[in-house]
Amino acid sequence: MDIVLFCNYKNMELVFDGSRVTKPRESFVLEKNVQLLVYQWLKSLRFLYGHAANISRLINLEECRLYGIKSHDCHVFMQTLIPLAYRDLLSNEIWDARTEIRHFFRDICSSKLQTHHIERLEMNIVEIICKLEMIFSPSFFTRWSIYPYIYRVRQKL
Repeated sequence: MDIVLFCNYKNMELVFDGSRVTKPRESFVLEKNVQLLVYQWLKSLRFLYGHAANISRLINLEECRLYGIKSHDCHVFMQTLIPLAYRDLLSNEIWDARTEIRHFFRDICSSKLQTHHIERLEMNIVEIICKLEMIFSPSFFTRWSIYPYIYRVRQKL
């Protein structure tokens, strides 16, 4: 109820339908049939030996879930497969914000960082956070969650 008064999130307003109160589907949530297409695509993928585990055996198509994924496989999934899988399924605003945050984490986790790169990352992250806050609800994403990464990188330099 308060979100209507204090925020400009039209897609998050509750809808009163007689005796029922419903919340509209978020723009980043995929329909069940689209989720199934993504999981079927994942199930059909094959990787070179040593690059990633056989992700297809970790997929449960009935529940549309991944089970038992290891950290390296999760990294491969987040860095390479999600950009391919969701490019045509998400709107451009969501896709751009998701890609920018992916590039931020890729850059900040790189083995070589220079001072001018950190300054650029600090300027970019403000814009990225603003874009993400326009997409996700305020309870989903907190503004200060990325700044500890920047602080740690500055301490290492």
